[in-house]
Amino acid sequence: MNFTVFTRRYVNNASRLCVETMLERFFQPMSFPQFYMLSDRKLPLKVMANSRAKRLILRVESGGRGLRVTIPPGTGNREVQHFIDRYRGWLENRLAGLPAPVGDGLMLKNGSRIPLLGKPHLIVYAGGRGITDVREREGELQITVYGEECYLARRIRDFLKKQAESAIAPLVAKHSQMIGRKPKSIRYKDTVSRWGSCSADGHLSFSWRIVMAPVEVIDYLAAHEVAHLVEMNHGSQFWALCEKLCQDAKRYRAWLKRNGQVLHSIDFK
Repeated sequence: MNFTVFTRRYVNNASRLCVETMLERFFQPMSFPQFYMLSDRKLPLKVMANSRAKRLILRVESGGRGLRVTIPPGTGNREVQHFIDRYRGWLENRLAGLPAPVGDGLMLKNGSRIPLLGKPHLIVYAGGRGITDVREREGELQITVYGEECYLARRIRDFLKKQAESAIAPLVAKHSQMIGRKPKSIRYKDTVSRWGSCSADGHLSFSWRIVMAPVEVIDYLAAHEVAHLVEMNHGSQFWALCEKLCQDAKRYRAWLKRNGQVLHSIDFK
C-alpha cells in the first residue's frame, strides 16, 4: 500500500469516526427533569428524542400516571420546559377528576372503592381462605377478598378478569348472531392504548378493565369490535353498523373517552 492510499483511508476513517461521534452526541438524551409539578400533583416526566420527530409532542400517559414528551434530537431543556408550560391549562383540564396517583397508580386496599359494571363496590379484606366474591351488606355492594393481604390487588385483578369474560362473551355472541359472523376467539388483556381490537383473521381482544364501566358501555365496546368483523375500518358504513348493533353508540363512546383514564389509573399490581 503506498503512502497516498494509506493517507486517504486514514482520513476517511477519521472523518467517519468524527461524524459517528457527533451523531452519538446529537442523539444522546439530554438531562431533563424527572417530574413536572401541577397545582395538585407531581407527574413523572419522560422526554424521548426521536430522529423522525419534526416538532415537540406532549402526551398524558394512561390513567394520568405521567407525562411523555417526544422531541426532535438536540432540543434543549429550556425549550421542553416552555413547551409544557404552554399547555399547562390543557393539562389541568385533562387531569381534572382523575384521582391523584399513589406510586404508579391508585392503590387498592381494604376500604377502597372501585366500580364494577358501573356501580361502586367497597373492598373488604376478610383474610383466611375463600374465593373473591360480590355481596350486598346494609345496602352497599362489596367485593370480599381472602388470602394474604399483600396479594389483595392481584386477587381483585383476577376476579375482574373472570367478570369481564362473563359479561363480554354473551354480548359478543348476541351481536355476532345479528351480523352472521363469529369471531375465531376472544382474548382478554390489560391493554393501555385501546379498549378492544379485531384482527384481520377474526380474533377479538378486550381490555378486562372495561368490566368496571357501565353495562351499556361494555355492550357498545362488544358491538364495536364485532362490527369490525364486517368492516375493518372506521368509515361511515362501520359506524352505521355499530349504531345498528348498539343504539346510542356515540353516547357510550363519549363516556369511554371521558372516563377511560380513571379506569386505567387503578393499580392492580
